Amino acid sequence: MPLPDTARPWLVDSPAVAAARAAGRPLVALESTIVAHGMPYPENVRTAREVEAVIRAHGAEPATIAVMDGRLRIGLADDELELLGRSGQAQKVSRRDLPAVLASGEMGATTVSATMIGAQLAGIEVFVTGGIGGVHRQAQQTMDISADLQELARTSVAVVCAGAKSILDIGLTLEYLETHGVPVISVGQENFPAFYTRDSGYKADRRVDDPADMARIVRTKWDLGLEGGVVVGVPVPESDAMARDEIDAIIEQALSEAQSRGIAGKEVTPFLLARIKALTGGRSLAANIALVKNNAAMGAKLAMELGRGRGGKTGMWV
Repeated sequence: MPLPDTARPWLVDSPAVAAARAAGRPLVALESTIVAHGMPYPENVRTAREVEAVIRAHGAEPATIAVMDGRLRIGLADDELELLGRSGQAQKVSRRDLPAVLASGEMGATTVSATMIGAQLAGIEVFVTGGIGGVHRQAQQTMDISADLQELARTSVAVVCAGAKSILDIGLTLEYLETHGVPVISVGQENFPAFYTRDSGYKADRRVDDPADMARIVRTKWDLGLEGGVVVGVPVPESDAMARDEIDAIIEQALSEAQSRGIAGKEVTPFLLARIKALTGGRSLAANIALVKNNAAMGAKLAMELGRGRGGKTGMWV
């Protein structure tokens, strides 16, 4: 999508991102909610820096997206990343929140949906995250469906993740994506992964083992004018994965606690992740860190392949 003239003043590249653009190196977008709300300090900042290093090691340039000083930052300097991770002041910014937080000058950490918007505006084709949001359990009563899914239907960015978060109703999440025409790819296996666990029990649309094949699918979709994202599910490394039965029981307990405390809306996910960490003795956090790094390696490989397909022009303003 061409960058609207009215949007350009709201975006600013970090020096590293600007240098990568000038050199024709592919960019990989990263969300900032995982830094501000997804992990405790200092693990959040340390993990963010390690994830960025993984992407650079595979030849691409990371671009962590956040809102600071009334601008959508495409890439963060070290001091900005530190501020985001330790201040506790960042607003959680989805599509609906982005205009208000930008206009007010507040600091904001972008969710999957807002990061996808920033990535597309910045001409970035690949976005790496931990797990996408989706249809929450008991959504038939609560109508709690993540804005991530609508964003995937309308915003043309490939989202590399470890599947949908285990706290969700993954079957309904996949049905929703199918309804909105979003392709779901699973890397190295038939079934879609489920964040802490390698296998959700539900099949993906297609198994793909090679980043070049993955890039051809993504590029063909957009060449045909089919707007919207592609979900690339990368299973958590086997050595860090948790048993599905164990994590499901823990999630049910955490969900029950959230309901009894009246926790709802955007506060649900941070509460559940914190409770799951406590109930697993920290093993869930270790799995989360491992899967994000694993996703980063795959995302960088995909960005490199997409860049080759465009003659090295990935990540350029369009």
